Amino acid sequence: MRLVDTSAWIEFLIGSALGVGLASELPDRTQWLVPTMVQLELAKWLTREVGEDKADQVVAFSETCVVADLDTAIALTAAELCARYKLATADAVIYATALGHGADLLTCDRHFEDLPGVRFIPRPSK
Repeated sequence: MRLVDTSAWIEFLIGSALGVGLASELPDRTQWLVPTMVQLELAKWLTREVGEDKADQVVAFSETCVVADLDTAIALTAAELCARYKLATADAVIYATALGHGADLLTCDRHFEDLPGVRFIPRPSK
């Protein structure tokens, strides 16, 4: 199972050079773990950047994947990860969700780079 972080979703959705390269890293829907936190971040970003219709389409697609709700166990693990790795709350929830479901995390965000179970693909230098 693979959790695709919001950063990787966005690169893929905007069709950046990195996003095109990420296409081969995206799992089958049956193996694609989508935390509700990623759904929130995607809906927020897409509504702002490209409109509500596109946001609705992407969230509808995400619902065909394996959706992981935020529960107490994930929340408590996220609290520990915030302290241990100095992660922001949303990032800790996403990482805790991956760990809690035995998934790896595909991301372009550097603050995840050295964490166990992370497939980090850096953005190209400008």
